[in-house]
Amino acid sequence: MGWLDRLRGKGRPMPPVAEAMAQAAAAAERGDYRAALAIWGPLAHSGVGRAQNNIGACFAEGLGVARDPALALRWLTLSAQSGDPVGQRNLAALHFKGEGVAQSDAEAIRLYRLAAEQGDAPAQDMLSWMLLETGNEGDRPEAFRWASAAAEAGIAASMTRVGMIHHDALGVERDAVQAAAWWQKGVAAGDADAKAMLGAATLLGQGVEKDADRALALLTEAEREGSLLATPFIKAARAAASEGAAP
Repeated sequence: MGWLDRLRGKGRPMPPVAEAMAQAAAAAERGDYRAALAIWGPLAHSGVGRAQNNIGACFAEGLGVARDPALALRWLTLSAQSGDPVGQRNLAALHFKGEGVAQSDAEAIRLYRLAAEQGDAPAQDMLSWMLLETGNEGDRPEAFRWASAAAEAGIAASMTRVGMIHHDALGVERDAVQAAAWWQKGVAAGDADAKAMLGAATLLGQGVEKDADRALALLTEAEREGSLLATPFIKAARAAASEGAAP
């Protein structure tokens, strides 16, 4: 559901809030956002942070209401201030994108960190990426820690990032075997960039057995699935596979 949390199993609020949130979740899951908003509205006004987040999400994406970045900001700010990790993560996204508010990497990182510290895996994933992309060398250990946490929670992009951190020695010692192992996990989780990097490693024999045919297959699939990381290796993989097939 993107911005919207599915709600079921997310904490254990006491009835009747739990029952109302479950009813709203069911309405949202069947696409009836107007019905969901009618339930979330009173809860949000009474201070339920997750309901505030979901209303903000609806205004951010135009679900059941006209898209309104200003109202999205208002409701997500209330949710984040209440301590809701999903609200913190979604408010961070507004600051990162500059939607309804001035763009600020620093504020996005602050909010992602608040959500990450509460165990929100998507926030951990985004925080690790931002620390590597916008931070300095001193941020690399923290980026590795959050990427590892998100990867262990099943976030495919973080599995690929942990592999890159091992491969490029970003705050850790270079370890081609660990890099390839994490890319294999990313491939299993469906990440195209992981497939591209595993293909490159297989082409070069870094951390895995060298195999031009398998490398070409991985790289071709990754490129077809939209990974730009595969493109620089495709030509070399085709040449290597052709040489291996020659009599």
